[in-house]
Order: sequence, then C-alpha cells, then structure tokens
Amino acid sequence: MQLTNRSRDVSNKEQSFMEKLYLPGLLKGMAITGSHLFKKRATIDYPDKKRDIAAVYRGLHVLKRDENGAERCTACGMCAVACPAEAITMESAERKKGEEGLYREEKYAKIYEINMLRCIFCGLCEEACPKEAIFLTDRLVPTEFEREDFIYGKDKLVEKIDKRIDVSARQTPEVLEFKKIKGLKHNELFEGKKISDKKH
Repeated sequence: MQLTNRSRDVSNKEQSFMEKLYLPGLLKGMAITGSHLFKKRATIDYPDKKRDIAAVYRGLHVLKRDENGAERCTACGMCAVACPAEAITMESAERKKGEEGLYREEKYAKIYEINMLRCIFCGLCEEACPKEAIFLTDRLVPTEFEREDFIYGKDKLVEKIDKRIDVSARQTPEVLEFKKIKGLKHNELFEGKKISDKKH
C-alpha cells in the first residue's frame, strides 16, 4: 500500500577511500560547528538573564489573601474535584473566635497540598475556585532532589503578607467588575462589621 506519492531512489554506491576515512564528513561537521561561533546564540545565561514571560503563562500556584491579609480559601474542594491529575489534597477546619483576621470565612484549609510532580498546570483549579483563592503565577517551580520536596503545602503556597503577588492579568474583566460590588458576601472583608449594609 502506497502512503504518499513521493518516491526516492536508493543508491548502493560503494564509498570511496576518502569517504571511508570519514574525513570529509568530519570536516563538514566542524565547519558547521565553527560557523555557529559567529552567530547569535539561541540560548541565554539563565538565571542571570531571564526571558519575558507571557501574562497567560501558568506557573507556580499561589493561595491568595484578601485585602486585610486573611486567607481566602475555604477548603470547599472545588479545585481538587476539577483537577484532572488529582494533584490537590486538603483538610478543612472551623475558624475559632479571634481568628477572623487569619481566615476570611468560617471554614478554612487546615492542610492544603499540591503534588507538583502530578500537576499538569492546566489552570482548571483557578477556574473552579469560587473564592478566587488559587491562581497560577508566572513563577517557575524550583527544582528539587527528593520527591517529597515536590509536595507543596501552605508554607510554600500561601502568599506572604509583605510580598503580595499580582494576579490581575489572570482575572477576567467580568471578575474584576464583580469584585467591585459591595454588599455581596464574596466581597466582604472582616472589620468587625460588614463593608456595606446596602444589598444589591
């Protein structure tokens, strides 16, 4: 059965003495290698130099805090259900009195882990999250030598209060407009009282 219309003549010509020495082929290869010394390099000196990363690049995950520094995640499990690689596991707990500044809602993630060796960085977790708690950033996942070091817990995932990560490029205009509506439970901050008693 013929797969294509292309055909190629096969030659069984015997090699000459010079060809048997492989000297012409060796010299030709060295000439090609030498010509690259005068061309612009395709590689860069990472990490001293870094390429620009697109805003839609999906890298290391981050668990976001709200404007007051409280964790947004409520351990609802939507991200874990949406994850096709089953890389996310969590354990929920109830917020105690006096912890309102630590956790945004009554329920929070006591344990939140992502197996980076399983993760395929598809972004379905951030799409499934109803609280805008998890996002994929433009940061690269650091290399490790042991498998257990690729299990990222809250110590690595929750953003630092003094080092916030801007994820506005990953939010749709509709989401950004929704966040401006005061009075909705999703947009409330704990300050001892509601942001606004006005209902929309």
